[in-house]
Parts: sequence; C-alpha cells; structure tokens
Amino acid sequence: MEKLYIGLVDTPGLFAGIIRRVIKQDYIHVVLGMDEELEECYSVGRRFPSVPLIAGFEREEKEKILQAFPTARYMIYSIDCTKEQKERIQRKLRECYRNRYRYHYCVFGLPFILFQKEFYQKRHYTCSSFVARILEMHGIMLFDKHFSLVTPKDFYELEEKEIIYEGQLADICAEREYDVYPKTA
Repeated sequence: MEKLYIGLVDTPGLFAGIIRRVIKQDYIHVVLGMDEELEECYSVGRRFPSVPLIAGFEREEKEKILQAFPTARYMIYSIDCTKEQKERIQRKLRECYRNRYRYHYCVFGLPFILFQKEFYQKRHYTCSSFVARILEMHGIMLFDKHFSLVTPKDFYELEEKEIIYEGQLADICAEREYDVYPKTA
C-alpha cells in the first residue's frame, strides 16, 4: 500500500471567514499531496496567497502561504492507495499543473453547494471538489455524493484517515529548515 496526503488549511481573511461561518469549522482549504511534508501538493485556490480574487489550479508553496498568513494552521493526514493509483494521480496532477491556466475557481458553484444541487462547469472547481474529483477519477471513492458537493468539512470529518500533523504552519516550515540546515554546537 502507498499513501496520499490531504492537507487541511486554516488561514485568516475575509473570504476565508465567510467560508468558515458557512461550513462551521476552521479548516477551509484542501490540498492533495504526494508526500507527508506536502513538498509536492496541489489545489485549486489562490494563485497568490495574499490576493483572494485570483484563483485557479496551483502547486501549493507553504513558505509563500506562511509569508502571507503567519498564523495559518494545518492538519495533514494520509489515506491509503495503491502504487498504481498514486503514480496515475501524480501524473494527472503534474499534467494539470502544466495546463494550470485552464483551471479556475468555481465561484458560480458555491450557491449550488449551499442548496446541495450538483453543479459542474468544465475545469472549474473548488479546492475540495477538485481533490474529490481527482481521487474519484482514480478509483478512490471517499464520499457518497457528487464531487461538486464535497466541502473541506467532508475531508475533515473523514473517518478513514491517519492524522500525521496538526498545528501551526510556521512549525512545519521551521522543522523543515532545521532538518535541511541543522544547527551546529
């Protein structure tokens, strides 16, 4: 068995605050990673962390997120998959990244989520619907609903997960820096 990694992110901000109130939880963003440190992870979200209106498919960069949101929190957990599933998902994510300007945030779909009505506009996703769709396309069925209705709360409440980390993004980045540049005595 192999592992895929889901990162749930809590960042401050007006748009994040609105989402937080609607879904009634702190973690409002979902990323899909290939490794437990989320060095290679992807999502549909802000192209530039401090600019909420420009969004699409991106490779997440924790350091940029930390710079924009020093108090950001993360929960990272793993889910099981086969080696073949992981390889196919990684290829698909890299393909999506090469074509990232074709993918957009699904603003028009947000009211449909509130009313629990399926909605899909070609290459338009929320962060959670994109991750749910990629997993579903590769045989990993985590939810009993259309991918367009999946929210970060669904990922948070998922029972088949192994939590690896929960805490400040600053701590993750500091641990990484320490591992790369150990202090000398």
